[in-house]
Amino acid sequence: LRDNRIQLERSTPNELTISISDVVLSDEGEYTCSIFTMPVRTAKALVTVLGIPQKPQIFGHEQPFDEEKKAQLICRTSGSKPAAQLRWRKGNMELGGASSEVVEDANGKTFTVTSRVEFPVTKEDNEVEVTCTVDHESLQNSERSTTQKLQVHYKPTARIEPHPQYPREGEKLQLQCDGQGNPVPQEFLWEKEGSDAPLQLSSDSVLIFPFLNKSDSGTYVCTATSSMGSVVAKYNLDVSDVPQLPIPHVHSTPAPLLGSPQPISHASMVTASSFTPAPIQDASPVPSTSSTYHAMIGGVVAVIVFLLLSLLIVLGHYLIRHKGTYLTHEAKGSDDAPDADTAIINAEGGQAGGDDKKEYFI
Repeated sequence: LRDNRIQLERSTPNELTISISDVVLSDEGEYTCSIFTMPVRTAKALVTVLGIPQKPQIFGHEQPFDEEKKAQLICRTSGSKPAAQLRWRKGNMELGGASSEVVEDANGKTFTVTSRVEFPVTKEDNEVEVTCTVDHESLQNSERSTTQKLQVHYKPTARIEPHPQYPREGEKLQLQCDGQGNPVPQEFLWEKEGSDAPLQLSSDSVLIFPFLNKSDSGTYVCTATSSMGSVVAKYNLDVSDVPQLPIPHVHSTPAPLLGSPQPISHASMVTASSFTPAPIQDASPVPSTSSTYHAMIGGVVAVIVFLLLSLLIVLGHYLIRHKGTYLTHEAKGSDDAPDADTAIINAEGGQAGGDDKKEYFI
């Protein structure tokens, strides 16, 4: 083997090892090792080289798809050996029903694989990514894929926005016809219901009233048109000399008197507000948290003082009732006795005429 990519790695009487760098498809085949003995002995090995598939390409997305029609996409990869597998994904969803075709390349060793998929599209598919992925054993669990964004044409939508929001007589008004779609509407027709002639037909979506008056009141119609069709939006204009503002809620304003309704002017609103009574919260009889806390402490102290006074009165009454005269044996016989023993004997004898000796407990 006379090739610079082939190197001798190991050579012993029992082993011969070679290495091949930068492997190509032509390296595939049968390799033979011979031992020059008597007789000569040989061993053979069959080497298979995998063809790595190229990055896939997606075709068929060059032109936008129309809403509610079917999209047809083609994914192709070449150079795989054996033939690769292709799979589709739209957004995060796998696409099924694809058909595959395998064709042998001109070198007679690798293959070109083509996959076709078809699915209906909606307006929600606009700007959604479609991915074609190649699965092949030579990629070693890595992924080789290509992604393209879908372009979907769908019918337009429109709505009319007034500027300012609440128009009044004498002011300038702009009606904006906000058209959305793919493609975006490029033609706007303005009409007034009940009028024969159109008001405006151009690519400008704004209808301008330089100076509003009551004769401008009515229903205005905007027709927005794109290549996918037309859509109609309506706006009811009511011109009044009173600003069309939300009625403020003034709780202190008294109920109106019976009779024909009169427009409320700014002056009347100010007058009604000037007679607003003091806030109810300031006159509320409900005590605050601090006052309630102090009242509870005062009540507890009063109860304690009352219990102490009651205890003193009961104790005094008890002491007064148990106060009396207590005579010992010595006291009863002490008048005629020279000593204590004699006095005790005399007391046991019960001298009738002796004066009682009183003893108090203090």
